[in-house]
Amino acid sequence: MARVIAQTCRQSGLSVVYTELLDFGGDEMYFHEEPALEGKSVGEALLAFEKSAVMGYCPAGGAPRLNPPLDTVLGKGDRLIVIAEDDGKIHFTGNAFAIQEEAIAPPAVTASVPSRTLILGWNWRGSAILHDLENYVAPGSEAVVVADAEGAEEEVRRCCSRLDRQKVSFRQGDTTDRSTLEELERYDHVILLSYSDALPVQRADARTLISLLHLRDIAEKRGCRFSIVSEVLDTRNRNLAEITRADDFIVSERLVSLMLAQVSENKALNAVFADLFDPEGSEIYLKPAGLYVNPGQPVSFYTVVEAARRRGEVAIGYRRVELAHDAERSYGVVINPAKSEPVGLGQDDRVIVLAEE
Repeated sequence: MARVIAQTCRQSGLSVVYTELLDFGGDEMYFHEEPALEGKSVGEALLAFEKSAVMGYCPAGGAPRLNPPLDTVLGKGDRLIVIAEDDGKIHFTGNAFAIQEEAIAPPAVTASVPSRTLILGWNWRGSAILHDLENYVAPGSEAVVVADAEGAEEEVRRCCSRLDRQKVSFRQGDTTDRSTLEELERYDHVILLSYSDALPVQRADARTLISLLHLRDIAEKRGCRFSIVSEVLDTRNRNLAEITRADDFIVSERLVSLMLAQVSENKALNAVFADLFDPEGSEIYLKPAGLYVNPGQPVSFYTVVEAARRRGEVAIGYRRVELAHDAERSYGVVINPAKSEPVGLGQDDRVIVLAEE
């Protein structure tokens, strides 16, 4: 859970992507052996399924690999890791598609810049979250912890001695107090941690939601933008979090139970989850659409997948920013779209990819 929070706090919409992949209401992850692709590369496999998104492969007798080198040749018994509506709907369609070369954006490199993270509240996961943030932030970053939990300051001090990329400090304060929150300087990312170590579930969630309401109101009145990840313990409180337009939040017990349910259905998925949430290798990122295709020009998702493939990445979906507060449309997140259907991505929209950074 600490790894999930560390990843999602830096990317608006990522928690929605994880929920879409883990719940049983939409597309899910499956292992699929496709004899027609034997001797072909993983890169070719990315474009071989109209309605299934390839994430990686599992070599015969080996461990799953997400976004492996795309020139890896598939052998007999190798299985693809795919996202599909159902395992019975994974159909090989071959190369019956056209790539819109003129729509693919020229190669570009984005530099990582230092960021400022604010952690409000504290529990036993706090130390692990700070350590996991170390794997994603640029050197010179800063994290500030504000809490009124007993022992929190001592834990934060112990963390500081083992961190290189970010400077961490602690402030004592009531995280539900409006004046305390208004005194805080601007940050790029905010993590609202539950006081689950000291309070019953409902009281802990109540404090989280009060802080969340204040933060959204402050952001609207000041016109500032920052991502917020809220740790909500009781799934029944999820609707209250959505009322605040918080499009990113973590329901701890829900995500854990979804993972357990997925693994109970297919034990091989355990290794996929371990790879997906490990800071080593590839993780899921939501990157600006302009890195892949020319903004505003309708293109097939085949073209988007090809553009990502040329960057050594695997595209599995996209997010429309204009729908970021629309719960009924998954906050703009679309996983595993039909590849032949045209999509017009704007400058502020995102392509959901598996990438190393």
